[in-house]
Amino acid sequence: MPTSLARPKLVILDRDGVINQDSPDFVKSPDEWIPLPGALEAIARMHQAGYRVVIATNQSGLGRGLFDAATLNAIHAKLKTKLAKANGVVDAIFICPHAPHEGCACRKPLPGMYRSIAQRFEVDLQGVPSVGDSLRDLQAAAAAGCLPWLVLTGNGPKTLAKGGLPDGTVVWQDLAAVAEALEVAVHPEEH
Repeated sequence: MPTSLARPKLVILDRDGVINQDSPDFVKSPDEWIPLPGALEAIARMHQAGYRVVIATNQSGLGRGLFDAATLNAIHAKLKTKLAKANGVVDAIFICPHAPHEGCACRKPLPGMYRSIAQRFEVDLQGVPSVGDSLRDLQAAAAAGCLPWLVLTGNGPKTLAKGGLPDGTVVWQDLAAVAEALEVAVHPEEH
């Protein structure tokens, strides 16, 4: 038996700006949840390559009273339904429901959600790709030992231009480019 554990086939994704269109006014209803072009197909490719796909998302709209848990569940049901039509699966969705002033440990840029993911899936997150479009996504990923991957969708271009990214941040055009990189990692001989 090998003495070292293989890196888990897990990828962590932010939601707004990575999977779906972001809004400065928050995504407050299923009708406002609009997937980015190719994002659902990219998640399906990750799933088909054998990756567990987990979403980690700040949803302070709950804490601010902009929508309730039933509405958030309906948004995620729409995500899962549309994803299933693309032959994809999300293994779990972790949320921080707190408003910024509440001082919780789960709101990105803090790594609390990531620690919960590690505990739930019984994995070490060292080297696990974590994809986001905002600096706080990348900071939380780096603090948890993940590989911070920035996509140039949503807030990605502004995040890249502003700089100050965690060491080792990798930049990808979009979620489709991330899926291709993960596929290459699994089956390099086919690419």
